[in-house]
Amino acid sequence: MDEDGLARVREQLQEFAAGMFAGLRRVDQRETGVRYLRGLMLDGQRKSMQPMAARLGVDHQQLQQFLTSSTWDVVGVRRRVAQTAVDLIAPTVWVVDDTGFPKDGPASACVARQYSGTLGKVGNCQIAVSVHAATDAASAVLDWRLFVPESWDETCVPDEAGKVANEHAKRLRRQPVTLDQAGKKKPHVRKEVPREEQIAQIQHRRAASKLPDDERYRPKWMMALEMIDELAGWNLYPPLLTADAGYGQVAEFRQGLTDRGIPYIVATTSTTTAQPGDAAPVEAAYAGVGPYPTPRYPRPAHSIKDLALQAGVDHTTLVHWRERLPATDSGDRPAGTLSGHFFALRIRPAGRAVREGLPHLGDGVLPDCWLLVQWPPDQDEPTDYWLSDLPTNTSLSELVRLAKSRWRIEHDYRELKTGLGLDHFEGRSWIGWHRHVTLTTTAQLFCTQLRLTNPKAPGQP
Repeated sequence: MDEDGLARVREQLQEFAAGMFAGLRRVDQRETGVRYLRGLMLDGQRKSMQPMAARLGVDHQQLQQFLTSSTWDVVGVRRRVAQTAVDLIAPTVWVVDDTGFPKDGPASACVARQYSGTLGKVGNCQIAVSVHAATDAASAVLDWRLFVPESWDETCVPDEAGKVANEHAKRLRRQPVTLDQAGKKKPHVRKEVPREEQIAQIQHRRAASKLPDDERYRPKWMMALEMIDELAGWNLYPPLLTADAGYGQVAEFRQGLTDRGIPYIVATTSTTTAQPGDAAPVEAAYAGVGPYPTPRYPRPAHSIKDLALQAGVDHTTLVHWRERLPATDSGDRPAGTLSGHFFALRIRPAGRAVREGLPHLGDGVLPDCWLLVQWPPDQDEPTDYWLSDLPTNTSLSELVRLAKSRWRIEHDYRELKTGLGLDHFEGRSWIGWHRHVTLTTTAQLFCTQLRLTNPKAPGQP
């Protein structure tokens, strides 16, 4: 928004911010919170503290102190934002995803060389996991977690036997480690660093960024379940959850949703193993010694790609799932509906993690679920796969609509980054990053409220 547009919604912003910042004890904190929201929404190429302060006509140290050393509770603000978002949007699904924050240097909290979908490659960046509430008409972020890489956790450093204390870390083979700091280009000559020195480097980096001691490496899918539990503590529960294959292929994640009573439809990879839906375990012969064997399936599990190929492309049906959005540029993209060719099968996901999650009934029966397959008729094999525990009477069109509902979060990330400066934070501290993304999320929710309640409000598309 420009200055005039922001001035026209000043009273609405003040009322909105009063609710979001109600838990901040001091008047100056609440006032600075509103000021920071204004800075994020004002037009400008960069939304880091110095450019924002210049546009607002204030000392940038005021914004910096508010983010890094003030005493306000970021969790309380995030809780009020999440509750307001759910009430406003009335979501049909929640979406779990992650996004990258490219960085030039090695000092920002949890920065490391890691794969980022934002970059489309391995690069120097931070990774954040987020939970979104969404409908086809609107969406908003409910919660955030900053991913802690193994290189930021000394409990992931292998001991002399190659073992690590962190139960979630990979069992890394003992190998030389560069003396360079995280994020910098590796030298041609690799030199082994003593374990004690590696630990000291990590501890120094954590202390400099003020990482809480209980923040340790764990997989992103586990962080997603943590956020779902936190949101449940705020009396917020997903009507259905969807996620991409980075989460959906993890059997422990799917089991975690099942344990929490959360229905899901999640993307997965073609190599996920499963039994056909009508497969049944058979009793194994008893050898007369030891415990009776658990019933087993007579044939090895197949990949879901093999199960889809067995069904064949002729099994597909053309499904339309939503109207195409108007083009945002001058392109000649045709209007109409988005559609594709799909079919659905009942299958029984297999694998060690699935078996370990079975109830101890001793019958060996794997739980069945939907396998949704997208197979364009001009392709030799399917392009996309989803797993869902929705009821057996769920229609194919409903499965497709829900599977494709993740598209809204791309709007969230685009608006948060290009319009509100989500990834413009230049500070290095853990708390500063969390406060900035929380305030950016708050600003986005205000813009969403304007769009839903007054589509002609200033700054709206």
